[in-house]
Amino acid sequence: MSQLETPLFDALLKHRNRHPIQFHIPGHKKGQGMDPAFREFIGDNVLSIDLINIAPLDDLHSPKGAIKAAQELAAEAFGADHTFFSVQGTSGAIMTMIMSVVGPGDKILVPRNVHKSTMSAIILSGAIPIFIYPEVDEEYGITHGISAESVEKAIETYPDAKALLVINPTYFGFAADLKRIVEIAHASDIPVIVDEAHGIHLRFHDELPISAMEAGADMAATSVHKLGGSLTQSSVLNVREGLVSISRVQSVLSMLTTTSTSYPLLASLDCARRQLAINGNHLIDKTIRLAKEARKRINKIPHLKVAGRERLHSSATYDMDPTKLLISVKDLGITGHQAEEWLRQNANIEVELSDLYNILCLVTLGDTKKEINLLVNALQRMSQAFDSEACIKETEVNVPDIPALAMTPRDAFYSSTEVIPFKDSAGYICAEFIMVYPPGIPIFIPGEVITQENIDYIQMNIEAGLPVQGPEDTSLQTIRVIKERKPIY
Repeated sequence: MSQLETPLFDALLKHRNRHPIQFHIPGHKKGQGMDPAFREFIGDNVLSIDLINIAPLDDLHSPKGAIKAAQELAAEAFGADHTFFSVQGTSGAIMTMIMSVVGPGDKILVPRNVHKSTMSAIILSGAIPIFIYPEVDEEYGITHGISAESVEKAIETYPDAKALLVINPTYFGFAADLKRIVEIAHASDIPVIVDEAHGIHLRFHDELPISAMEAGADMAATSVHKLGGSLTQSSVLNVREGLVSISRVQSVLSMLTTTSTSYPLLASLDCARRQLAINGNHLIDKTIRLAKEARKRINKIPHLKVAGRERLHSSATYDMDPTKLLISVKDLGITGHQAEEWLRQNANIEVELSDLYNILCLVTLGDTKKEINLLVNALQRMSQAFDSEACIKETEVNVPDIPALAMTPRDAFYSSTEVIPFKDSAGYICAEFIMVYPPGIPIFIPGEVITQENIDYIQMNIEAGLPVQGPEDTSLQTIRVIKERKPIY
């Protein structure tokens, strides 16, 4: 087959053009049973391929036809031995990776700033997380990836670890020396699985960091919908044979995937792969040029600055994706949250995220000079609006010690719990997640022992106005803990 082909999308169109009489789900029957206003809005073309896994269209749980061919083309395009389509987003692919390589009581090395899907998979698998602290950027108040040196030390300390998870690139576009990390782990026969949610485009342009598959990783969960042009919730799981069982991956993915798979999502993956394989280099080249122009212009705006290659100084910050615009607004005398609201209200611009010090804007295949001009002009107006409040402000990012893990996150999750005053919780086992932004590193996860030091740390950050996420009681007057405590020490 050629990368010009879209076997799954073609099969859907061929089936639609037969105009079969449907006595199967979905019940809207090509939109005829749907609310007319929504049908008119979404369009008959999409509704005509909103189908189920009948024989002519193959089955994602056991692909033998069009889906199999589409996945094989994707594997070739992404440099994998096998590629699995995911309609559960990258979260589902991440959970599949983890549950494919670890089970109850197995140790897995993970960055402390992992996505919640990673902790969900650790809870479901019964694995024991061994945390590695990511590098902290004191200037921008964010976390980067983990260094090769920290991975080497972790493996020396825990030689019985069954797997290593790496976030690469990070949400902010920074990449570690992934190839070196993979070599270190593979020297101990430890598989490397990569949260590559923000890296679908990496393989298709030389100015971007290398992809997980190019670095020799064993698995990579990659969001095609984020930066690759497919529909939201569609992702891929790329796998390299050797340290990972392909049949095990397929089995776990099937366990976590709905049997009512969305064919519009699957078709969008098929077509996004074609666009990236055929035109990706050209489209990404244009995107990089737009982002570079935006970075240059924004850096000329008073009181604003955009993170660039000057931030690269270690194996944790080895390379970067220039299409991510991390814009510091702290010297403007406002928070990232205030900047986000100002841009929404005064320029009709929505940013990817904001925190205490920054906003993040993504430049993608869908942008043109028009959008870049609108963003730069809006930031210039925002700078002028807050000019009187501008001042040089230092970031305050403290990283507390990782608490002792008294029980596995799974055991903590399923234990009986009670709610007690947070100020009196030292010595109890936490049953919740607590994170402070920035830098977004969990202070507690289920199963960890609450310490007075970390209580004081959280209170200090609350008083400083930093947002706290995770606990049921967002004011943190109370906290949920394990009801029956066994001796910890």
